[in-house]
Amino acid sequence: MTTDPLTAAGLDPETGLDLPVPTRVVFGRGTLDRLGALAAPLGGHALLVCGRTAMRRHGHLDRAQASLRAAGVAVTVFDRVSANPRSDEVDDALALARVHSCDLVIGLGGGSAIDAAKAVAVAVGADTVRDLIGHTLPASAPALPVVAVPTTAGSGSEVTKGAIVTDVVRRFKSGIRGDAVAPRVAVVDPDLTEHLPTTVAVESGFDALAHAVEGAVARRATEQSRAYSHRALALVRDNLPPIARGEASPQVRENLALAALLGGVNVATVSTCLPHRLQQAMGSVSRIELSHGRGLALLYPAWLRSAYPHASEAFDAVADALGHRDAADAIGALAGTTGLGGSLADQGFTERDIETCLAGISGNLDNDPHPQIDSGLLRAIYRDSLR
Repeated sequence: MTTDPLTAAGLDPETGLDLPVPTRVVFGRGTLDRLGALAAPLGGHALLVCGRTAMRRHGHLDRAQASLRAAGVAVTVFDRVSANPRSDEVDDALALARVHSCDLVIGLGGGSAIDAAKAVAVAVGADTVRDLIGHTLPASAPALPVVAVPTTAGSGSEVTKGAIVTDVVRRFKSGIRGDAVAPRVAVVDPDLTEHLPTTVAVESGFDALAHAVEGAVARRATEQSRAYSHRALALVRDNLPPIARGEASPQVRENLALAALLGGVNVATVSTCLPHRLQQAMGSVSRIELSHGRGLALLYPAWLRSAYPHASEAFDAVADALGHRDAADAIGALAGTTGLGGSLADQGFTERDIETCLAGISGNLDNDPHPQIDSGLLRAIYRDSLR
């Protein structure tokens, strides 16, 4: 008999997901059709932010609009978000929201679409979103309410307090952070991941894995975050390989959606470690387009080797959750079986790019297990990842 994934995670599927985040989470197959009813109390005219083609092709955009309109919510669509959201795209979406007096923003898609939606929502009081990138907003920052509808299982952006956007003027990729960035509602419908290309599903899954690992070993990790991490790790361990083989059953999709959600909760409550700072900075190398999940997978071996001595007990618990004795071996094996192995050099990075990446690093660095973090350590991880 299949165990309900919410019950297995220690969550009650009848009363909902009681999670330590300000976002109300509605989880389950078919919940997209509840979007209108959930959004209507928050606003009367929604700006729906998504990518260029997939949401239309798979019918998700039509279903979302139908649900919203049935609940009396008007909809204006902005469907020009890139795989890595850009400041000019967010500014264009913000201008559209102003023209139509939108009072609600809905992000429909992967982490990029949701991050773009969150950025639009908090940029309402700014001339340009570029003024906010790399900053933590005050608690009193003005923001439109956001409803997040993820169609990938990885980023956890539906519950996090950050939005990653690239400033195309400064060539600077960083986060907008703060309580105001968190969505008010997350509609997590695992059925929406059914049509994901295998590569996208696997890369998203590694992002969920990274959130789980970092939520377990970070300096701010708590007993609760470790419990969420270990549950998410077990879910990724058992369900990412079938995804890579093209065996994405409804139960597999539901399990990975829950893993991503738990990882997102950890990002919101205890944050992340060095791999996320290093990977975001790789966006400064504009000639190379690389997904966040794949970039993390390329950085992880070097980081694991370097960080292990500083949190060996926590890393050993990660290994145990993954069914191995060694965390680096476990994660390396998982990356290999899902096609995420290799080096930065394989993707076109060179030694000359390291200084560009170092100049682009931003955000919190003191949450990592390393007791001392300086440019020498960061440079060494990048250099080791090139091999």
